[in-house]
Amino acid sequence: MTSFVVGLDHVQVAIPVGGEVVADGFYVDILGFEMLERPAAMAPRGGRWYGSGPVQVHLGVEEDFRPAKKAHPALVVREFTTLCGRLTDAGVEIRESHDIPGVVRVHVSDPFGNRLELIDADSL
Repeated sequence: MTSFVVGLDHVQVAIPVGGEVVADGFYVDILGFEMLERPAAMAPRGGRWYGSGPVQVHLGVEEDFRPAKKAHPALVVREFTTLCGRLTDAGVEIRESHDIPGVVRVHVSDPFGNRLELIDADSL
């Protein structure tokens, strides 16, 4: 069977109402994403769009927000050790994972409790 999927445009992560500035501190200041301009029609909904090269993470505001504890995006990152140091300095708990032989990865939570996986690009 032929696959019709040719790529992944973005992942969506939920945040609580009013969480955009706190999100900027994590996704921009620590992870190094750039803030992307959202279409004007979406501005009233709140949220943020971030990008790094072809990778995009969109944050959507939810009234009855609950963090994603299991479902998560897995981001391939460079300068893994440096990034882990920045996360530690910011008080973010790093949970190591050794389940996949040869792949260096950790799990962290954003300021709202959403799970993120960070994979060392050099281990792939």
